[in-house]
Amino acid sequence: MSDKRKDYISWDEYFMGVAELSAMRSKDPHTQVGCCIVSEDHKILSMGYNGLPRGCSDDDFPWKREGPPLENKYFYTTHSELNAILNYRGGSLEGSSLYVTLFPCNECAKAIIQAGIREIVYDSDKYRDEPSTIASKAMLNAAGVKLRKYIRTGRKLNIEV
Repeated sequence: MSDKRKDYISWDEYFMGVAELSAMRSKDPHTQVGCCIVSEDHKILSMGYNGLPRGCSDDDFPWKREGPPLENKYFYTTHSELNAILNYRGGSLEGSSLYVTLFPCNECAKAIIQAGIREIVYDSDKYRDEPSTIASKAMLNAAGVKLRKYIRTGRKLNIEV
């Protein structure tokens, strides 16, 4: 008979929680996205959030969504999924799972497929009707990447830092 706690968080809650915490590092005033890549045996391999590449100051580049191309964020920022893939310093990501707070765009889908990631667990799919998301889902499905919507438990996690 075991006396272990029964109210511990699930693997999905844990890894999506890490993705949510990673998103909080983003300096983007509009959209904060976090990602956590996990091995088949539940080890965290890498994390990422949407932001500027290493060496590019958050203070020197624009964060606006509109305006001329060189005066908005889209030419400069890297999405959380690509950051997590590029941040990985181990061997292969083959067979891993990716937890992400926002469904990946088509560009990130290409990197996910090429990296050998086999499952995506996503929270929000607010851009589901956008061409980039439709294309993303088409490629991910064709490549056999499993897509799974994260089911929120409603549990509040309290972390004092």
